[in-house]
Amino acid sequence: MTNDATTSDEAHEADRPGRLLRTERDALIPLLRAADEKAFAAPTCCPGWAVRDVLAHCSAALSRVIESRFEEGVFTAAGNDRDIAERTDWPNSRIVDELEHGMTNAGAAIAASKGLFDGVALGEWVHAGDVRDAWGLPGAYAGDGLGDALPLLAAYTKQRAALPLHADLDGFDEPLILGVTDGSRPPARYIGDAPTLIRLYAGRPLDGSRFELAGVTREELTIFN
Repeated sequence: MTNDATTSDEAHEADRPGRLLRTERDALIPLLRAADEKAFAAPTCCPGWAVRDVLAHCSAALSRVIESRFEEGVFTAAGNDRDIAERTDWPNSRIVDELEHGMTNAGAAIAASKGLFDGVALGEWVHAGDVRDAWGLPGAYAGDGLGDALPLLAAYTKQRAALPLHADLDGFDEPLILGVTDGSRPPARYIGDAPTLIRLYAGRPLDGSRFELAGVTREELTIFN
């Protein structure tokens, strides 16, 4: 006999990436719709990419997931650049339309992948933080989606066999356990806020953040290219 509670919990976890995307959609898309055209040319922390490029990459990645288009070279640096180049002649509004569609509809395909594409949802959320950061807006790498982003980050660090780390996060009662413990070295320790932890793992500028990090270097934590 099926345990309804277990089934419900599993469905809840499987929908976490989609829920993260939908939560971020509701926050980000209105900002993009209201932005001046010049704002899309603002440089971001992603080398060589303006805000428009980040959004084009995100919308293309979600479209690929929805449509199951994974030809050779997809999600590589060269593949990402090709996706952006294909949208060079698009107006900004069309890119935002594609992004909104992707953030609304990619959840089912990500859930069906059983964890394979969870990192795509997490990456999209991080890139939304890149846009806020580029525009000097509050809430970069934070906001309503943080509660879903943190467990996705923990799972992704295990998927990537990252170094073990115990994170004591401001405002959270329980530590976040990241990476894989294989006995080769003791878990590192982080004490600080959650957005800074996201910045560390994503390789984003720290902007004078105050935190404690022991047993691992910043470079060793970075899991996003």
